Amino acid sequence: MTVQPTIERETLDAELRAQFETFLDEHRERLAAVLDGLTEQEARASLVPSRTTLLGLLKHGSFVEKVWFDAALTGRTRAEIGIPENPDESFVLAADDDIPTVRATYEQACAASRRATAHLSLDDPLPGHRLSPLPLRWAYLHVLRELAQHLGHAEILREQLLAKRAS
Repeated sequence: MTVQPTIERETLDAELRAQFETFLDEHRERLAAVLDGLTEQEARASLVPSRTTLLGLLKHGSFVEKVWFDAALTGRTRAEIGIPENPDESFVLAADDDIPTVRATYEQACAASRRATAHLSLDDPLPGHRLSPLPLRWAYLHVLRELAQHLGHAEILREQLLAKRAS
């Protein structure tokens, strides 16, 4: 078993910002990895009554990155960014969505988030959020919560798919 970056000594001794970013990146990578080894059909499989699928969860991950590290930071509207107004719509898969394209979009969104926040301090406000200006640390915590929640969903769905495959 490999050591998780979030519990390595380097992270434990790091500044708070580095700790946040290590946790975020670990969860980002783990969410993208839930599609590893799956077929397109498995990635699109609907196992619950909602729109939640593994591919949809990763697509939603791109939405989350863009809401918090583009819209909230720049003040651009969701329409200007090219994302749905409603979070539920971000799970909807288009006919041309597949594992490589959704994963690439997600990785690009994560990279853009890193670039957009690189010059900020944890207390710098994100002036474009519709609730009010919120500090970067709050956005980091919120995105980490979103990633952890959806990663839990993804791991359960993946476990169901692999069990179905094995039977």
